[in-house]
Amino acid sequence: MSKREARVERKTGETDITLYINLEGSGKTELNTGVPFLEHMLNLMARHGFFDLKIQAVGDLEIDAHHLVEDIGIVLGEAFRKAMGSKEGIKRYGFFMLPMDEALVLASLDLSDRPFLVYNVDIPADKVGEFDTELLEEFFRAFAHEARITLHLKLIHGKNSHHIMEALFKALGRSLDQALQVDPRVEGVPSTKGKL
Repeated sequence: MSKREARVERKTGETDITLYINLEGSGKTELNTGVPFLEHMLNLMARHGFFDLKIQAVGDLEIDAHHLVEDIGIVLGEAFRKAMGSKEGIKRYGFFMLPMDEALVLASLDLSDRPFLVYNVDIPADKVGEFDTELLEEFFRAFAHEARITLHLKLIHGKNSHHIMEALFKALGRSLDQALQVDPRVEGVPSTKGKL
């Protein structure tokens, strides 16, 4: 494996997940989770973040998608953390404000090793298709905590729930891509503490 890729497996009594990520990719995905809407969102995130992502996952969907969605967030976050490695030379911060028709969202993040999520998003619909929209916050919290990043997501305005959620994942992908870029001016890690 190259220095910016990782493979993570997680098996519990509720889910069984194998995930591979390559931060040096081109946005290719192979997703098999049993949650089509989440796959659609992750495909957008990878495409706009320019990383390759493979996920093979099964879970107790006969109950609902909560455990699987949250655990995919956990595994994706862990894989991101591992793939980032030492973080030497990266820009560290990412920010993107993304429009999707009437919806406008903001994603801002710091690859800080200090996990925190601020989620100011009120999605109008409880469900989009079969997907419970309240699961998004669970996914983003799990991802931010396991990736050990500070992540702010904010809905500026929007009415269409699908547009809002799509914009969130695209903006997150763009922000991650920005923060992960190597800046030749950076010596070591971009922190006065000398460590991220």
